[in-house]
Amino acid sequence: MNGGLLDMSNDGAGSKINVANPGALGLACFGFTTILLNLHNIGLIPDTMPVIWGFFWGGAAQIIAGLVEAKRGDTFGFTAFVAYGFFWVGLAMALYLQWQGVIVLDGPSLAWTMIVWGIFSLYMTVVSFTMSWAHRILFCGLTLLFGLLAGHFFGEVPIHIAGGEGIFVGAVAVYMSAATLFNAVRGRWVIPIGLFNK
Repeated sequence: MNGGLLDMSNDGAGSKINVANPGALGLACFGFTTILLNLHNIGLIPDTMPVIWGFFWGGAAQIIAGLVEAKRGDTFGFTAFVAYGFFWVGLAMALYLQWQGVIVLDGPSLAWTMIVWGIFSLYMTVVSFTMSWAHRILFCGLTLLFGLLAGHFFGEVPIHIAGGEGIFVGAVAVYMSAATLFNAVRGRWVIPIGLFNK
């Protein structure tokens, strides 16, 4: 998720192979699935589409992006895309099992799940502060989102507040996806993300 240029890696035969930057894919998967779920949270759509895309777009495709990040040697991108990819798979599976009457999702369990993910997002946020302003905004917003969702499942925060903030988080990820794609194709930052000098 660092949004860098395409990396080159050795194929073992002395020639170089291009390894595409998966950031554009992973951020789009995360961003648009987050927007869909939070459109549901504010009451604009039913929960069917967020669950379906949670399995495939937010889940499987984002995990693939993370595995490519691992090949590129990007520990941060690998950790973020694979972890949040499986978050979507887990959430979609939990909702599906509830639809089937196999389990019942209770407020405190969901709240503590959001707290755990908030802790993960918090230390990802700390690392993101060395990367770009866009990374800072995305991960600060994501940590806040998990806090708001925990508050909602404890019965303290209206869901439309978390939903509105979630749409903002998704939109930031989509912006970063577009920026990464243009950078990869054009070889320069057409859409700025506020990179920090290392």
